[in-house]
Amino acid sequence: MNVLIVDDEQLARQRLRHMLGEIGGHRVIGEAASGEQALQNAQNSNPDIILMDIRMPGMDGLQAADYISRMNNPPAIIFTTAYSDHALNAFETHAVDYLLKPIKQERLKQALSAARRVTRAQLNRLLEIENDNSRSKICVKTRGELELVPIEDIVYFKADQKYVTLRTEDHEYLIEESLKSLEQEFASRFMRIHRNALVAEAYVNGMSKNDSGHPCIVFNNIDDKLEISRRHLSEVRKKLKAAKI
Repeated sequence: MNVLIVDDEQLARQRLRHMLGEIGGHRVIGEAASGEQALQNAQNSNPDIILMDIRMPGMDGLQAADYISRMNNPPAIIFTTAYSDHALNAFETHAVDYLLKPIKQERLKQALSAARRVTRAQLNRLLEIENDNSRSKICVKTRGELELVPIEDIVYFKADQKYVTLRTEDHEYLIEESLKSLEQEFASRFMRIHRNALVAEAYVNGMSKNDSGHPCIVFNNIDDKLEISRRHLSEVRKKLKAAKI
């Protein structure tokens, strides 16, 4: 079994590597010190199992696991952490394990033997429990590869049936996230202008009317115009006025 070790502390990675050597039957194919490195390494090396620290600077282990689970053939993930064990209640089945530091070799051996893939429901529950902060990047799939788009690069989100279009200045991506959840997570950066659209206030250049006479949002640096619904028009005007746009 090929194993990827992810921890922002070098000594922790070394200790896990040593224990894996003692246990035998597993080959360490790489190490990562952050969630972003873990995502990149997982795509490049296709590990069978990832030993993933939860609390790391930048992208944490839960966010990385969420993105990695979207791979076509995702690895099993065993979380490791030095922090409280209250998240153990999140596991309704034994689909994935959760090891508390300092990790004992026998406990690690048991987890490796029983390693299975984390379910989406478990990840969502863990994210609710352990991570109250909004993401700094959103994971998208393009040409079969996962890519991270910084939140500050996103001009708008626009819903269309079951997908949402994520628009940057240079590209468009389709993501499978609800507009409602995006609005709740990024309320401080994006404003609702229509039941199907959220726009980044930082990219708004003002308002104009389209060929049909409907009020629209005009952006900096891109020619797209998004219609403002009558329901949201008053609130949008207030926000633009407050921002002196």
